[in-house]
Amino acid sequence: MMDLEGEGVIPKSPVKKKESWKTVLSLAYQSLGVVYGDLSTSPLYVYKSAFAEDIHHSDTNEEIFGVLSFVFWTLTLMPLLKYVFIVLRADDNGEGGTFALYSLLCRHARVCSLPNCQLADEELSEYKKDGMASNNRSLLGSSLKSTLEKHKILQRLLLVLALIGTCMVIGDGVLTPAISVFSAVSGLELSMSKEQHRYVEVPAACAILIFLFALQHYGTHRVGFLFAPVVMTWLLCISAIGVYNIFHWNPHVYKALSPYYMYKFLKKTQKGGWMSLGGILLCITGSEAMFADLGHFSQLSIKIAFTFVVYPSLILAYMGQAAYLSRHHIVETDYRIGFYVSVPEKIRWPVLVIAIFAAVVGSQAIITGTFSIIKQCSALGCFPRVKIIHTSPKIHGQIYIPEINWTLMLLCLAVTVGFRDTKRMGNASGLAVITVMLVTTCLMSLVIVLCWHKSVFLAILFIFFFGSIEALYFSASLIKFLEGAWVPIALALIFSAIMYVWHYGTLKKYEFDVQNKVSINWLLALGPTLGIVRVRGIGLIHTELVSGIPAIFSHFVTNLPAFHQVVVFLCIKSVPVPHVSPEERFLVGRVGPKEYRLYRCIARYGYRDIHKDDLEFEKDLICSIAEFIRSERPECSILTIDSENDEKMTVIGTSSSNLGVRIHEDGGEDSSEIACTSEVKVVKSPERLRKRVRFIVPESPRIDNEVKEELRELMDAREAGMAFILGHSYVRAKKGSSLMKKIVINLGYDFLRRNSRGPNYALSIPHASTLEVGMVYQV
Repeated sequence: MMDLEGEGVIPKSPVKKKESWKTVLSLAYQSLGVVYGDLSTSPLYVYKSAFAEDIHHSDTNEEIFGVLSFVFWTLTLMPLLKYVFIVLRADDNGEGGTFALYSLLCRHARVCSLPNCQLADEELSEYKKDGMASNNRSLLGSSLKSTLEKHKILQRLLLVLALIGTCMVIGDGVLTPAISVFSAVSGLELSMSKEQHRYVEVPAACAILIFLFALQHYGTHRVGFLFAPVVMTWLLCISAIGVYNIFHWNPHVYKALSPYYMYKFLKKTQKGGWMSLGGILLCITGSEAMFADLGHFSQLSIKIAFTFVVYPSLILAYMGQAAYLSRHHIVETDYRIGFYVSVPEKIRWPVLVIAIFAAVVGSQAIITGTFSIIKQCSALGCFPRVKIIHTSPKIHGQIYIPEINWTLMLLCLAVTVGFRDTKRMGNASGLAVITVMLVTTCLMSLVIVLCWHKSVFLAILFIFFFGSIEALYFSASLIKFLEGAWVPIALALIFSAIMYVWHYGTLKKYEFDVQNKVSINWLLALGPTLGIVRVRGIGLIHTELVSGIPAIFSHFVTNLPAFHQVVVFLCIKSVPVPHVSPEERFLVGRVGPKEYRLYRCIARYGYRDIHKDDLEFEKDLICSIAEFIRSERPECSILTIDSENDEKMTVIGTSSSNLGVRIHEDGGEDSSEIACTSEVKVVKSPERLRKRVRFIVPESPRIDNEVKEELRELMDAREAGMAFILGHSYVRAKKGSSLMKKIVINLGYDFLRRNSRGPNYALSIPHASTLEVGMVYQV
């Protein structure tokens, strides 16, 4: 799964506009390198994993033909039928993946795990209901929806299910590079003795993996154009070899595609055949990427690429291997059934080189996809905040997370060195793959009822048909727990614990903030001066609250002799949609009467949105407040009213139209005056010096004097400087809490909080402008 969003090449919302056939075919070609790198390299290790120990290749060919039949029908039913024709339709405004399904369910059934959700969020343009009225829902569907909304335990189970799927994708990010690169390098064993090969294979695989992870910091935009040609060359290579083997060794191998050979296979091999399914299921490794990378392509382009290129190439490759093996029953004792043994000896070395490149491309895709899903989890409050680096100035989807990258590399090397064979790596990778598919099947059954408003019986049929197939493969993988399958389970438990502890601690902290927020009557009793000296400048108070006055503010007012002339309560929140349009970015309102100069600003981001740099964000923030002041009229106050604090919030875009306020940037020789709009890029000097920004309020008869005065105060305060005020929280469990809660909060959450990024990740405020005040939270 790779994150690529090019300028004019890969549209952000491909489902929303009609594309020409030229564009569709271009996207289909590009998707080969981004989506199908992992899936296309599976012929390297499927037969080798299937025949590892459980079954043996006999003269009757029943085993090899049975495996081929299983591979054919597995590829046909899972990626082709399930994903291409059904799952790809369950997009979240063009986005796909486990969290896209969960986000879709959150909006349709109000089971959102985010603590600071608002009714105003439901008015976002991407917060759509797929154009289907709720009265189309069946009686059983309505009762299912109400049951989910009533019972918190079911909502938690739904969240845990999504987290398990996500953690298995992360586990796949560890296992896929290991097995792909190791299997590609294993071709060396046909060119050297067993003793030599033992000392070459593992070091070579580790060297390639270290090189691969070390390159992540530089991004892939410089060599990304090579991905599709590499995978295309690999697919043409394996399909050509497959056609050659079919006609040269066994033209009648096509008969093995009959389901009857699956019956004969299981009848002869029995338990051994069932256990070998754990290796056979590796033929669909990477299928989930078709759905996960949907946001970067269109449904049609992904369907065309798989149906007309990837699917037939893989089938020909597997048929060719089976045709060769059906005529070669005696293999050397030091080599087991594998991919390279069926490759003609004259072209074995070129194929080895192409295979290594294809394995690297497939591994790159899953690594970048892991970065992407970590970012989504963090945005939805299910993973500690981490440093996110955008590696390309043009392709905004390409990100790099240092902590995750080096963690993946160490785990990947540990798996490679520890296992040293494709058998145990295959067992581990297979369990991760099939678990993700099971989670997708479960979530899809809910989407069919709650989002598509189809019959419950259709959902039951879906989960019964595909779930039974996946359960069969899952049982075959799970039985090999001690032979490698424990790795994805261990990784999933660790990452799930981290995610759930962080989510639980964040939720409890927010509940404490809500319970301890200050009454508006307290603010009114202080008067416009707040009982202290108001000095020039803007105080930016970070809070998770979307309404009310945070307790930290009363702490400041009662302990500081002076405070800023303008105070902004800033909440940077995520909403369960992939993207929030710039026109709907900010919700702005007042806290208290006008003369208090207290404002609330809520910046909303989707789980795939990119947070802006500090200069541009500060400019948009001040402009949104100025636009709110300028256009504040009863008819402009929309979306939501907080009944407790009587706060009216107005939607303000980052590119507000024709704002009466202008920004003048003093940047040296190239000083210029620009409109207050984020559509104009801020040009930064190489030394990243912060420009001095002056705001100009032009005289206009359309703006009354009271509004002009308030705007001038805002601009004067901005020119005087902005301070970022942050409450440094120490969360502790209440006295009398259970032992488990004390462990989770006092040890787990506290450790994660101290080792994660602070909440000012979107604002690179200078250290001198940041004020941190400690507070103890008893949750």
